[in-house]
Amino acid sequence: MMKAIFFDLDDTLLWDQKSVSEAFALTCRYASEKVKVDPEKLEKAVRNAAKELYSSYDTYAFTQKIGINPFEGLWGDFLDEDDNFVKLKEIVPSYRKEAWTKGLLNLGIDNIPLGEELAERFPEERRKSPFIYDETFRVLEKLKGRYKLLLLTNGSPDLQNTKLTITPEISPYFDEIIISGAFGVGKPDISIFQHALERMSVSKEEAIMVGDNLMTDILGATRAEITSVWVNRHGKKSGDVQPDFEINKLDELFSILEKV
Repeated sequence: MMKAIFFDLDDTLLWDQKSVSEAFALTCRYASEKVKVDPEKLEKAVRNAAKELYSSYDTYAFTQKIGINPFEGLWGDFLDEDDNFVKLKEIVPSYRKEAWTKGLLNLGIDNIPLGEELAERFPEERRKSPFIYDETFRVLEKLKGRYKLLLLTNGSPDLQNTKLTITPEISPYFDEIIISGAFGVGKPDISIFQHALERMSVSKEEAIMVGDNLMTDILGATRAEITSVWVNRHGKKSGDVQPDFEINKLDELFSILEKV
C-alpha cells in the first residue's frame, strides 16, 4: 500500500520552462525597443551563449551534481553557505552580463551597457513570472491528508526556496521538502531517494515518485526501486529509461494510485 508520494517541483508542479520563456520574451522585447534586434533571435543567441559560458566555469561539475541549469544561473542569487555556492555566487554577476552581451554581439550588436542592463532586467522579469500548472493545486488538495507528501527538488536551496516564496501556496501541502543543494547531491543519485524514504519513515514499496524528468526523477526512482510516474506533457519518447507509469497530466495520477 502506498503511503507517501514524492513530487518533483520544476516542470512537474511549477511550469518553470514557461516562466523562463516569458522572462526571456519580456527582456528581449525590451531590448528590441532600445536597439534594432529580433527578440526571438536574441533569446536564442543568449541561451546559446549562456550554455557555453556556464559549462566553461570551474563550478560546472558541481552544478551538474546538484542540478542547477544555465538559465537558473541567469537569475538566482545563490546565497547558500556551501563553498561551491559561494564560488557560484561570485561568478554569477559577470556570467549574466557576459551572456547577454555575447548574445547581442553574436547578432552584430556591440553594446556592453545594454548587455549589463538586460542582465539585471531578466532576474526581475523571472521573479514576476511564476507559472503553475492548472491542475497542480487541484491534485495536491485531493492528496493532502490521504498520503504523506514530500517535495524532492534539485537545485540551490536559496533559489528553490525563492521559487516557493513567489508561489507561496505550494509549500503548505508538503510534510517534508528536500532540496539537493542542502543534501549534497541531486537526483538521480540513489542516496537522495533513500534519504527521502528515511525522512518520511516509509519503505521503498510504500512510496511513489512523480516527475517530468526521465534522467533525474525516473532514473533515480528506478535505481532506488521506488515506483515511478513520468509526467510526459509533451509526448516525448522514453528511450532507455522506462518509468513504471506514464501520464500526460497530474490528474491522471489518481487512477494509478488506485492500481498500486
